Amino acid sequence: MKATLNAEEIEIKREFNQLLQDCVRCNKKGDKTLIRKAFNLAFDAHRGMRRKSGEFYILHPIAVARIVNQEIGLGVKSMVCSLLHDVVEDTEYTLEDIERLFGPKIASIIDGLTKIAGVFDANTSQQAENFRKIMLTLSDDVRVILIKIADRLHNMRTLNSLPQHKQMKIASETIYLFAPLAHRLGLYTIKTELEDLSLKYLYPKAYQELEEKRLQNMESQHAFLEEFKVPIASRLNKLNLKYEISARQKSTYSIWQKMQKKNVPFEEIYDLMAIRIVFDPEPNIPEKTQCWNIYSLTTDIYMPKPERIRDWVSTPKANGYEALHATVMGPRGHWVEVQIRSRRMDEIAERGFAAHWKYKHENSTYESELDKWIKRLTELLEDPNSNALEFLDDLKLNLFSSEIFIFTPKGDIKTMPIDANALDFAYEIHSQIGHKAIGAKVNHKLVPLNHTLKSGDQVEIIASEKPQERLEWLQKVHTAKAKSAIKQSLKAETRNRIEIGKNQLEQKLQGLNLKPSNRIFRKLLPYFQVTSKDELYSKIGLGIISLDDLKKILKKNTKNKWIRYWSLSFGFSSKRSEIETNGEDKDLQGTILLRENPHQDEANYRIAHCCNPIPGDDVIAINDDLNRLIIHKANCRDAVKISSSLGHRLVNVKWTTHKFYSFLVKIAISGIDRFGIYNDITTTITKQLNVNIRNINLESHDGIWDGTIELYVHNTKDLNLLIMNIGKIKGVESVHRVENVMI
Repeated sequence: MKATLNAEEIEIKREFNQLLQDCVRCNKKGDKTLIRKAFNLAFDAHRGMRRKSGEFYILHPIAVARIVNQEIGLGVKSMVCSLLHDVVEDTEYTLEDIERLFGPKIASIIDGLTKIAGVFDANTSQQAENFRKIMLTLSDDVRVILIKIADRLHNMRTLNSLPQHKQMKIASETIYLFAPLAHRLGLYTIKTELEDLSLKYLYPKAYQELEEKRLQNMESQHAFLEEFKVPIASRLNKLNLKYEISARQKSTYSIWQKMQKKNVPFEEIYDLMAIRIVFDPEPNIPEKTQCWNIYSLTTDIYMPKPERIRDWVSTPKANGYEALHATVMGPRGHWVEVQIRSRRMDEIAERGFAAHWKYKHENSTYESELDKWIKRLTELLEDPNSNALEFLDDLKLNLFSSEIFIFTPKGDIKTMPIDANALDFAYEIHSQIGHKAIGAKVNHKLVPLNHTLKSGDQVEIIASEKPQERLEWLQKVHTAKAKSAIKQSLKAETRNRIEIGKNQLEQKLQGLNLKPSNRIFRKLLPYFQVTSKDELYSKIGLGIISLDDLKKILKKNTKNKWIRYWSLSFGFSSKRSEIETNGEDKDLQGTILLRENPHQDEANYRIAHCCNPIPGDDVIAINDDLNRLIIHKANCRDAVKISSSLGHRLVNVKWTTHKFYSFLVKIAISGIDRFGIYNDITTTITKQLNVNIRNINLESHDGIWDGTIELYVHNTKDLNLLIMNIGKIKGVESVHRVENVMI
């Protein structure tokens, strides 16, 4: 045992010495001494602690320090903080000890890391609520976030040592929050790896298949690159420019995401590679001018696609990203994206925020763009009305989305998330303008408030003298600022309406000699198709829900449409899901048979309406507020959102047996019109395959038809057979299942 321990200690010291040797910013006297001091303290503090993989715990902080330094580009203080990032949280050392030994700045960063260490702890009441702590540190010291992202990246790289349900929980958190956050901070390479690793653990089979196909394509793509770049290189050489031309292959996750959105196979994804031209700028010539010169040179050789020009050198993205993108018709009839960047732009694109601070003295534009984003984030954090999941939704929609640029009538530019509409813009100008908005003029043309804006639009808001905001506006707006303003305006009215509805329900129940209970709500919520007590109260208060038949409703046996004859095996952990947990996990395993029992009033399981999983789908379950298991498809975007923020409620489930009930699914279908095709489709479904149709909606226009069909199947095997047979019908061009997948 002693020999093994010595061998492991030798490995630890070898890893640390390699870290010191490769340190890219250890230039000052005493830098390496400070790092060694931090390592010695961390090594002593974590002595005897091991990770789930069995390796000594100290190897984790060493790996985080390496990512922080070599992959993000931070300096010595960040490396020290990385080595010490779990010391205060997991050992007897205090923050005062850190300040005494390393100074107030390092202690401040360690304090920030310690405060957010439990953000995704299963023991917290709501992980989403604590996610605010992560974001609040942005305005204090962004290095806290960057180190946390590095910590998550190493955890994802070593995720295979955890059980499957913990892998899914951590991967869901990563794809929903950490990958977009890395992207927003400009860490493109890390964002891509986080996405790919999340896909690997959420959908291992799809990941493996796509990774193999992607790697098989690399050789042919390399040959294509050589052919593509020869004439460009010849022209650049004549100008005596220093440059590099390389290929960036589309990531596995990006390919999968596009396949899901477009519903196409791998073979129909044509933009698998982009060409990148990175140049060393000539002095005294603006980089923007040099980018456009290279663009001109490239489009003299290859025909451009005008609508696919992306000019981020004139207006950088909110994360500081600058580049000129163009799509050109390359050899062999393939469209190719060309990205043109200076060396500085390239470093900012790859290393993001860290590189931004390096260049901030040269041009304040980058700092101001990032400062604008942090200001928007602060406004979102300061909203007192949003609950935890609303906060996550707003964060995702507004701060991690692509941007568009909108002009005011005076020519000022406003940066807004993609898909924002005129009403969002009204609230972006001022909340009172938003409240009183009745219409808008976009590019001098009158449009309704829900008109979706495009980058470059000039917008003028038409307002009335009195407030116009209504509850349904919350469904129309997209930005956090608009939602927050509307919620504040309607807050008192909503509270009053809920109270009225609650009193009405309690009075009705009192007349039946009943009191509110979980048993009653388990009948009322699904009957009225609402998801929470507050929604029920609110609709009662508004008069949308009538309680006249309450006695009759409560007497009914609960025959929920979504409870069918099938069985699920499940498992969940009674301890918090965390990679660095010490000791044994106490996982509970078992099998539950879900029956449609006419004598069972309180069913604890239901199928989620957002994705409607059927036997054969990969599924997960989430405990709701009424302690029911809600069964979602594993790739349902709603399930990914919930499990990323409420991971302690995640239950790992899978189908084990299935009997004779059918499940509702929807398929989308399109093709070329011909006489008798509708009859062929319905005959194939009902007679040949013996499948019942619930609803069919097909429309024909200009010789092309499309639409949807809702039908009942037993499982995914039957569904795939049905899709295959419909696809064989002459005139049918496309048929696929309509799904609510993660994006």
